[in-house]
Amino acid sequence: MKKNTDIILASKSPYRAQLLAAAGVQFRVQPASIDERAVEAPLLAADMDEGDIALVLAQTKALSLSEKNVEAVVIGADQTLTFEGKLLHKPEDMEAARRRLLLLSGKSHILNSAVALAKNGKILWHHGDKATITFRKLKPEFIGRHLANVGQKALTSVGAYQIEGEGVQLFEAIEGDFFSIMGLPLLPLLKQLRQMELIDG
Repeated sequence: MKKNTDIILASKSPYRAQLLAAAGVQFRVQPASIDERAVEAPLLAADMDEGDIALVLAQTKALSLSEKNVEAVVIGADQTLTFEGKLLHKPEDMEAARRRLLLLSGKSHILNSAVALAKNGKILWHHGDKATITFRKLKPEFIGRHLANVGQKALTSVGAYQIEGEGVQLFEAIEGDFFSIMGLPLLPLLKQLRQMELIDG
């Protein structure tokens, strides 16, 4: 790794931090403070694709911190969920999580994951990816037991599930990259960090 390279992850997601740490990347976490719904509003009004919205959010997060940490390379990431042509957000409480799983039961949805690198107020690189998740038909009793087991973790993702945990039992089929489903297109990101000589390669 280049000497004195400061890499910041502009995300409060513990899962993204775990992925980066497990890959051996040296970084620090500094969540970006942006109003995501305010950023989204004009994009939705312009009928922008949900994957592009995820990309704009990732870039906005990276840029917001890179302007304050001018010597750092900032990683911004975001994920949106498209279901039947609509953009869904993280459930606000456990009842909303229950309704979310009932809504997705027996159907497919798309996860749009995006990552961006910024430095000194400029985007250096970005990447977007999509994955399709198909839920098996879930019984309401199973959903209740599942949410009781996973607890508040259900509120940390747009789909109210975590593929790396018990959430995998919700699925009938998965089409796409495991890391992107977790919210960070890790392999393209690592490749870019190597090309920029920010990590050893």
